[in-house]
Amino acid sequence: MDFSKILEKANSYKEDISKFLRDMIAIPSESCNEEKLVYRIKEEMEKVGFDKVEIDNMGNILGYIGHGKHIIAMDAHIDTVGIGDRSLWEYDPYEGYEDDEIIIGRGASDQEGGMASMVYAGKIIKDLNLEGDYTLIVTGTVQEEDCDGLCWQYIIEENNIRPEFVVLTEPTSCNIYRGQRGRMEIKVSTKGLSCHGSAPERGDNAIYKMAPIISELKELNERLLEHEFLGKGSLTVSEIFFSSPSRCAVADGCYISIDRRLTAGETFEKALDEIRNLPSVKACGATVEMYHYERPSFTGLIYPTKSYFPTWLIEEEHPVCQTVVDTYKELFNSEPLVDKWTFSTNGVSIMGRYGIPCIGFGPGHEDQAHAPNERTWKDELVKAAAMYAAIPSVYINKYCK
Repeated sequence: MDFSKILEKANSYKEDISKFLRDMIAIPSESCNEEKLVYRIKEEMEKVGFDKVEIDNMGNILGYIGHGKHIIAMDAHIDTVGIGDRSLWEYDPYEGYEDDEIIIGRGASDQEGGMASMVYAGKIIKDLNLEGDYTLIVTGTVQEEDCDGLCWQYIIEENNIRPEFVVLTEPTSCNIYRGQRGRMEIKVSTKGLSCHGSAPERGDNAIYKMAPIISELKELNERLLEHEFLGKGSLTVSEIFFSSPSRCAVADGCYISIDRRLTAGETFEKALDEIRNLPSVKACGATVEMYHYERPSFTGLIYPTKSYFPTWLIEEEHPVCQTVVDTYKELFNSEPLVDKWTFSTNGVSIMGRYGIPCIGFGPGHEDQAHAPNERTWKDELVKAAAMYAAIPSVYINKYCK
């Protein structure tokens, strides 16, 4: 395989990749509202010569290259978060901005840049006759920002697709990422008794019951388990709500949301029990439970799941990790950085739930995710397209003999 030709071909498509990304950014596609973007991606996949393009009942788009026996997948979630405070943006979040080096707009790094590079990797494979004994499935998945991994629960369980491994194209600054902490969304509720606010002693204030729980949660965060590679588990109180007959009444209910990050060795049962065993939780009989996700996709499909997103990790010596390391070295004649994500990805289902190896390589930077003036870099889009075009052949030729 001539790696220099792959890189040369990827560079020749820089303008096409950039234009496609700008087109995607221009289509608002928050979770559960991705339909117009899905059809724009379908158009581009067909244009560059994918062998087959499908949209499943959840709304995920799957483009196929090749017909070999080894199933390899590459994934980008195509939904985005909202734009937040518009005044913090220097440019329109959807019209965006472009110069010789960067592209700005919502989704540029998280995560439509990965989609643009994957589609043109498919064209490079076709142009250079890089097809082999593999079938490459390029997936544009929905609802990740709402419920990471749900799309792949559906693909694996309902579409009966189980790749040998999956390349996640979330932003890595074109480094190689081999794991991430998991997460879960926890709800803690207290109950009280309402009464008129002029005589609070007649009631039982649910907000006051929550106060010591919040203090103990802050302390619990400091003593959670630590892993040498993935780092420490963590938690933070992310939301607080109450119920009360009026502003002139004692609150009869209160609940908080907890963002709990799970490092290797932690389970959701352990995380729930740590909170249930807090003295303040026991003292007031607070309820500790996991949230459930049941929001319909843009197709109207509801695919309910617990808000639990397992930790995943592969070793650096794993053939999938080494495939990507080898590809990087051949293309760029340098040593890659092998690291991990801080945030969560669809790998929580693919590897975390189902044990299918995942590896990360993506254009764009983590710190751009969900930020105003989100941007990506054109040279990284090109590097990623070259990597995605070469990875399947390196795997087949070196690790499937």
